[in-house]
Amino acid sequence: MSRDPSAKRLRLALLLRLLHREYAHEIEVSLAEAGFGDIRSGDAKVFPFVPPEGIAVRELAVRAGVRKQTMAQSVDQLERAGYLDRRPNPRDGRSRLIVLTERGRAVRPVAASVGDRIERRWAELTSPEEFETLRDLLHRLLDRIGQADPDAAARLTSLDDSHLD
Repeated sequence: MSRDPSAKRLRLALLLRLLHREYAHEIEVSLAEAGFGDIRSGDAKVFPFVPPEGIAVRELAVRAGVRKQTMAQSVDQLERAGYLDRRPNPRDGRSRLIVLTERGRAVRPVAASVGDRIERRWAELTSPEEFETLRDLLHRLLDRIGQADPDAAARLTSLDDSHLD
């Protein structure tokens, strides 16, 4: 995908989507190689957002930025595959919490390691300095979006960084 200077500039959203698609592909391939080949491409989005105490499907969908129905399908699939379990919610008897099983917890370090490897490779393809500049600029943009829009701030801060890979 070499960039012809005379070609139309691609929107940032498309560039980010293409990078995300490449990143997700690398994660999926590596998970399969590590024995987690039954995780479907779209279902890997669940793992970073499940805290140790569990989470309701609705909140999981919000954190992952997908519709509740989409998340419910992913949870069903991952539960059948043995990565997730549903437990009663001690704070609300009408709902259940999603928790990672031992097999589900084993996915996180593999995905984190692969994510680190991908980022190192991308830094080598650009330069470590350029890659960190890109990261810093994206952080700054997210911060400023959150400062300018309270609704966006709620979406952007609904995540606990300690669980993200």
